[in-house]
Amino acid sequence: MAHVHPARHLLRARDLIDARYRDQLDVRTLARAARLSPAHFSREFHRAFGAAPHQYLLIRRLERAALLLRTTDRTVAEICLTVGLRSVGSFTTSFGRTFGMSPTAYRAAHPPAARRARVPTCVLLAWARPRTARFEKTTS
Repeated sequence: MAHVHPARHLLRARDLIDARYRDQLDVRTLARAARLSPAHFSREFHRAFGAAPHQYLLIRRLERAALLLRTTDRTVAEICLTVGLRSVGSFTTSFGRTFGMSPTAYRAAHPPAARRARVPTCVLLAWARPRTARFEKTTS
């Protein structure tokens, strides 16, 4: 059996947080994904990523909430629940600590979502395609 570097196991847990930040993830679940004991997992995760697992999860949720505040017209309460948090009061406090303003003030500091142009993905992909690509008919 090949030896796997311990940090690789931590990446599994971090990837789980990134993919399922909406879910109620606890340290035991994350430690199981990393194949470590909960205490050892918490220490190693903090050492590797600079934040405790719970803090990392909260940061991911708040980053997603900030995106939703900028790009949607959903209420703060809807966004709070959408990103996996249960208390609007705690969400507002955590958001304020992280971004330096309340969710409502953060939204007001950005252009309204209704003014954003909705561009279909196929147009975005075509526009982003390198101009050097050429599809020419070849004759043989």
